Amino acid sequence: ETLASERERVIERSAMAEKGEDVKLLGFWASPFTRRVEMALKLKGVPYDYLEQDIVNKSPLLLQLNPVYKKVPVLVHKGKHIPESHLILEYIDQTWKQNPILPQDPYEKAMALFWAKFVDEQVGPVGFKAVVKAEKGIEVAIEEARELFTFLEKEVTGKDFFGGKTLGFLDMVAGSMIPFCIARSWEGMGIDMIPEDKFPELNRWIKNLKEVEIVRECIPPKEKQIEHMKKVAERIKSA
Repeated sequence: ETLASERERVIERSAMAEKGEDVKLLGFWASPFTRRVEMALKLKGVPYDYLEQDIVNKSPLLLQLNPVYKKVPVLVHKGKHIPESHLILEYIDQTWKQNPILPQDPYEKAMALFWAKFVDEQVGPVGFKAVVKAEKGIEVAIEEARELFTFLEKEVTGKDFFGGKTLGFLDMVAGSMIPFCIARSWEGMGIDMIPEDKFPELNRWIKNLKEVEIVRECIPPKEKQIEHMKKVAERIKSA
């Protein structure tokens, strides 16, 4: 990054701060929930200060800003703090109107929210925790996870992104969770969970995601994350 562009960013940030647009994000480098919020802020062109958190030894600031769940991410804007990534994404979309994230059509918006919930509440736990814990019955756990991917395969068929031609809400949620988080844990376990012959559309979507600059800027380093996911898997197994 050039000195001139860094200077421009500093000027832009101070201008936004003067307008009361001071934005902070409390997050954790390996968290898909944090990564999707960063994608949204970058897509909107919103300058922000990123505050890396220790998710084991939680900081007084995190406990103060999210006393209910005590988790990242937390977005702070104009002194107000918003927890939970789906809510943060909606807030960002409604606050900064440029480059819409959620569909404008009410039905399409409802379905984007539905599938996002499906990814976090079904695909994440079944695709990761169930597979990690399965051990002897791992083939059964893999098939159960693949059944869930079949729904997403149908949903993205014939489209560049879940959001259509451009990156949107569901792409950020599913992208941060699937290819750039749990797929790396499968890789660490030697599992090809989303083979191209079974899921050609999902694989095409993942390739499209990797071509988006703001996505590449927000995803964690691969080898570092594979190691991190291995440690998480060990904790789950021994729990």
